[in-house]
Amino acid sequence: MIQSMQKIQRLFFVLSIVLFLSACGNDKQTGAAEVKWDRDSCERCQMMLSERNFSAQVRVFPEGKRSKVFKFDDMGCAVLWLDTQNYKDDPKTEIWVNNFKTNEWINARLAWFVKGQTTPMNYGLGAQPEKAEGALNYEQAVQHINEVEKKFNIHGGNLDH
Repeated sequence: MIQSMQKIQRLFFVLSIVLFLSACGNDKQTGAAEVKWDRDSCERCQMMLSERNFSAQVRVFPEGKRSKVFKFDDMGCAVLWLDTQNYKDDPKTEIWVNNFKTNEWINARLAWFVKGQTTPMNYGLGAQPEKAEGALNYEQAVQHINEVEKKFNIHGGNLDH
């Protein structure tokens, strides 16, 4: 009886250690990461992320490493930055944007973008999960961002690292 009790205790101890270690190493490997508003800065333009309605994130999955998240103050910065990266066409790369109505994170590739919004870098797109009249899908939003950047040269071309 005592030996079986000790075996149960050892098994419980081992299981506790396994659960503890798995919890410690369980950093979020997918989805949007937590933002420290007014402290995190945009990867591209270095402005603080303060507009909870229009920020974006890109999560990349480098080969053999943990995922890495890059944060942006505007969807336009995310799109233009991603266009200069090696993993821009990697299907594992995730792009997250705030729903401009609720601040919740949504998948940018599935979102609809409404023009005419006042955004931090003036690309003017607000993301939402539902289709609306005149809303742009992701590919159209990327085209819009590139047209705005080309027309107004908002960043002066000096922000690509």
